[in-house]
Amino acid sequence: MKSISRRGLLKMGAALAAAPAAVRNADAAQRAGTRQDGGTLEAAWRAPVNPGRHILLRGGTIITMDPAVGDFAIGDVHIQGKHIVEVGRSLRAPASAEVIDAAGTILIPGFVDCHRHSWSAQFRRIIPDGLIANYMSTTHQGFAPFYRPHDMYVGNLMTALGCIDAGITCVIDNSHNSRSAAHSDAAVEALFDSGIRAVHASGPPQFGTWDNQWPADLARLQKKYFTSDDQLVTLRAFANPNRENWALARSLGLKIHADGISSELIEAFAKDNLLGPDFTFNHANALTDAAWRLVRETACNVDVCTRSDAQYGLGNGASAGVGGFQKALDFGVQPGFSVDNETSYSSDMFGEMRAAFFIQRAVATNRRANKDPDAPAPVTVRQVLQCATVNGAKCAALLDKCGTITPGKEADIVIIRADEMNVYPLNSALGTVVQAADVRNVDTVIIGGAIRKRRGVLVGVNMPRFRQLVDESRSYLFAKMNYTLDVLS
Repeated sequence: MKSISRRGLLKMGAALAAAPAAVRNADAAQRAGTRQDGGTLEAAWRAPVNPGRHILLRGGTIITMDPAVGDFAIGDVHIQGKHIVEVGRSLRAPASAEVIDAAGTILIPGFVDCHRHSWSAQFRRIIPDGLIANYMSTTHQGFAPFYRPHDMYVGNLMTALGCIDAGITCVIDNSHNSRSAAHSDAAVEALFDSGIRAVHASGPPQFGTWDNQWPADLARLQKKYFTSDDQLVTLRAFANPNRENWALARSLGLKIHADGISSELIEAFAKDNLLGPDFTFNHANALTDAAWRLVRETACNVDVCTRSDAQYGLGNGASAGVGGFQKALDFGVQPGFSVDNETSYSSDMFGEMRAAFFIQRAVATNRRANKDPDAPAPVTVRQVLQCATVNGAKCAALLDKCGTITPGKEADIVIIRADEMNVYPLNSALGTVVQAADVRNVDTVIIGGAIRKRRGVLVGVNMPRFRQLVDESRSYLFAKMNYTLDVLS
């Protein structure tokens, strides 16, 4: 059994009581003036977490992903306010606690998506057969220049709510269509409104005209939205390799996220001592061994995009087998996973985990069959789940708050039903999560102590209003592009 000491509980309670309300409820305060959701979010959704509220998750199978806490075939989790208080068996909670019967379920830390271009969610699966040229022509060169700030809001809200529905409790929003300060504000406000834990990585558009307010706008965003560390949404820079932009970000104390880093750039930046643990980069599927050694030595963070690389033909196209995922494992780098975008495939982490698991094992088997003396060991389901939770939290620089079910951390917990047709009977909890479960099995999602999904339904989300909001934004963008939708194309 693992718990916070009595002294720790008293200190936590005193801190909550002493903290100014404006700090304790920073999320709610930032959201107070935001009403772009068109009635999608009901009052209950916007309510801040009561620091005195107790929740007891009773009798589930618990995969904590914390070796010091361990796993439990049958166990309980006690939550007070935002924090996990205790994990163990037959726990007691105050009589006022809300008790959630978790029998027949698996409790895991919330998934962390390390890299999502959230703004483009209106175009889910619009190019299911697309390669990278199709992606660029559809998004950056196509719809992106016509985006209003409101469309940025809608795209980010869609992505965040879709993540929550799928058990993704934290997402790094790689935002690269902020054509004005108002576009950036709308993207940030959608993340606050959504209730997800998020890192808004602010970056410049990739195509067309814009206000050129970035990177100077980073300081304005920081002052307007990110003056407190006690909130679900944090800020970093989405800055592809550029010495001046990186220097500005670091002068503001911001961590850096990037696409498009090559072996040559890694070597050059390492030589200038510009790489470090405050840097996370996406894909990493075509680096040389020398570059991977530098990644390890400088403690950079890496997230791999198994489906994106295969879908769009990026790098060698097989990041799980011979590219980013496998190379990270080879060099002792612990990668996170990321969905990248939804223009071609699904939003969930279950698909990402399975793609990585099967491609890696297929290539490893093929290498052994061809007598490769350096053929890697097949990856395990626990390794894959670690990439989707613990490693992702590390990429987001939030491992102190989430990524494991650990007393003292904030309660980002997903409850997966293990008694439904596609997963019953339960013979392996890890195997069920990685190999069999899907979004329909995500019963309950808790983020920072707030219940965002319960009994398979998002709590406080008006779906007819949500569809109306999305349809209006998509119709506007289709009209600006003179695009005629053919759902059978």
